[in-house]
Amino acid sequence: MTSIGQDISVYFRTELEDAGDIELVVVLPTFRRPEHVIKTLKTIVSQRPDVAFATVVIENDDEGLAGAAAAKDFFLGHPSDSIVIIAHQRGNCYAYNAGWAMALETYPNLRAIAIIDDDEIASPEWLDCLVTAQQATQADMVGGPQLPVFEDMSGQKWKRHPVFTPHYETTGPVPILFSSGNVLVTRRVLDAMPRPFLDPAFNFIGGGDADFYSRSKEKGFSFAWTKEAWVAETVPARRTNASWIRARSLRNGAISTMLEHRRDPSFGGRVKTFGKSLALLGAAIPRGIKLWRKTGLAAAGLYHFYVAVGRLMAEFGLVNEQYRNPEKN
Repeated sequence: MTSIGQDISVYFRTELEDAGDIELVVVLPTFRRPEHVIKTLKTIVSQRPDVAFATVVIENDDEGLAGAAAAKDFFLGHPSDSIVIIAHQRGNCYAYNAGWAMALETYPNLRAIAIIDDDEIASPEWLDCLVTAQQATQADMVGGPQLPVFEDMSGQKWKRHPVFTPHYETTGPVPILFSSGNVLVTRRVLDAMPRPFLDPAFNFIGGGDADFYSRSKEKGFSFAWTKEAWVAETVPARRTNASWIRARSLRNGAISTMLEHRRDPSFGGRVKTFGKSLALLGAAIPRGIKLWRKTGLAAAGLYHFYVAVGRLMAEFGLVNEQYRNPEKN
């Protein structure tokens, strides 16, 4: 293991191509999912984009190191351009930041990074579809759907719930993205945005990616969506509990309030955000009925109510840190 700073160490590296030939890097953060990270890596190394690519795995459990060990064993048996690093500071924003920085520092001719999470499996043409969509739209960032695969088959009904449905349905330019679990980010964005890319204040809340997109949009960067570049996201049974879905809905609302406060921290801005939250609370019943009818899922009808309540709770600093206890997330 080689330390390259107080917060990052290189655990393993394989070089098949000259670093200068690598134009695309897949960034894969992992935390205590050694079995699933192997499933993810199998679908990454089978990709065949038109450009040379490498994989950067970021282990965020510097005590257990199970993900790093699993990734190293995998790459020893499936040689490819790859780096396994350890982000010693715990938190998903620290992990993403470490991976993005490593990609930039290692591969001088990098054109873009593609991010996938360790509970996801990439479709066969995932990278090709992301790259093709970026070239077609000239967008600075391109996202794709994360399609839920429920470990408990009884959880299939939740597939229609807004917590699990993709943000967009059609391919093309979109106003903004929300998730970092399936996205291509071009080099010009990485060069222009200040570091740390994702704000560690969102480490255990989530929303560091949404904040990054919001700040990127303010700088004039553009976004696109490609439904063809899908990944399958494994959803454990605990995430189909009504309590978890309620907590995630409240958290989504809280994050939206936090982002609005960041965009306009003035007193007037806060009053506007508070007024918007009250308006959303008032509209939650008719919107919920409409969503219930659309999805056929009664529980989905509560989503807008919980989002509005989460927004109001955030006004008083009550934000649920869903990622603080990974065993329950």
